[in-house]
Amino acid sequence: MLTEEEAIDKLATLVDQDRLQHSLGVRDTAIKLAKKYNCDPEQAKWAGLIHDCAKGLSSNNLLKKAEQFGIVIDDVSRQIPELLHAPVGAELARREFGIEDEAILNAISIHTLGSEDMSQLAKIIFLADYIEPNRTCQAIRKLRKLVEDKNLDQLVRIACENTIRYNLETGKIVHPQTIKTRNSLL
Repeated sequence: MLTEEEAIDKLATLVDQDRLQHSLGVRDTAIKLAKKYNCDPEQAKWAGLIHDCAKGLSSNNLLKKAEQFGIVIDDVSRQIPELLHAPVGAELARREFGIEDEAILNAISIHTLGSEDMSQLAKIIFLADYIEPNRTCQAIRKLRKLVEDKNLDQLVRIACENTIRYNLETGKIVHPQTIKTRNSLL
């Protein structure tokens, strides 16, 4: 496995500077959330840092990598290949960054759409990706303030609801997995 410095250097070759800053923000936020919610900060650090390692790939490359890695491509992901950056990223984390911890790989794989059976670590990465300090919209600022008052399930549910609302308001497709994730947290 790479050192953290080596991983950051490698990540810098795969994503642009803004995405790198986002990844560092997710790493730092994930560590804080892990401490608050009794999760392993080291796992949170690695999952947060590497979660978007496939974000720099084009739609065509994401589709090709998904097929190469044996990832099931649903109809929505075929229409919006960017959603594949999470499961493709998990496989890149294994192959390119030497991550072998299945909990970290799973958290990376589902950090965008969630899952009905998310681990504590996966919820932390999902939330950290949503609320990290470089993101600035009103709904995110509001959710950040709720971290002190709500439990992790409530926060992830609210993040899902915000995503669903945003996609509806902007006329975008809502992935059914986001709805399943939200409903599982009720």
